[in-house]
Amino acid sequence: MLAETICSAVSAAGLGIAAISAYRKRFLTAARIAAYALVPLGLVMTGAVDWIADTAFSPVAWAGFGVLGVAWLLFMSTRAVERRRAGREVPAGGAGPRAVAPAASAPFRGATAKPGAGQAAGEDFSDIEAILKKHGI
Repeated sequence: MLAETICSAVSAAGLGIAAISAYRKRFLTAARIAAYALVPLGLVMTGAVDWIADTAFSPVAWAGFGVLGVAWLLFMSTRAVERRRAGREVPAGGAGPRAVAPAASAPFRGATAKPGAGQAAGEDFSDIEAILKKHGI
């Protein structure tokens, strides 16, 4: 009962301050203050204040929060162990995954195209070809 009275008084005071701000032609500030002032009233009307008050003074509720905390700790520790094990395992196919084929890291030094109508005499596209082959394009 006391919490509802306090929340209603806070809302009334906030709406009064919003009215003063609107009188001073600060409508954006007045709207923002009114929005904040209506939150406690809305919490009282939905019953959230009663629920919070009942939860704060209930030993069963605090025991429930403790059980949830233990469950969260167990979940996180099992995930950490899973990740640690996944990092150690080696796939059955060989020594480990490779991102690039070994021959693809060397630049392509094959036959170069002769300069044609679209190329200047000094342009060499072998580095670009090597990069494209490295990425499988």
